[in-house]
Amino acid sequence: MRNMTHVTDNAADSRYELSEEGETAYADYRREDGRLIIDYVFAPPALRGKGSSGRLMQGLVDDARSRNETVVGVCSYAAAWLRRHSA
Repeated sequence: MRNMTHVTDNAADSRYELSEEGETAYADYRREDGRLIIDYVFAPPALRGKGSSGRLMQGLVDDARSRNETVVGVCSYAAAWLRRHSA
């Protein structure tokens, strides 16, 4: 069974969030010169291995594209995800 996901931009905390199964995965970011820079991606243990971080990344990339921003992965997970999913 697949969950419907909704990624939100929590601008007050400079992070994108995805809530699933009562837990929240998040990606810390900063915005500079038309770039969305992902510094850190975290998924709580209950969400690991279930694709939550990937859905979080897809949601933030979709949002960044709608803002005409380029996404830059600083943390290893974000950088690897972006390499695997580049067009």
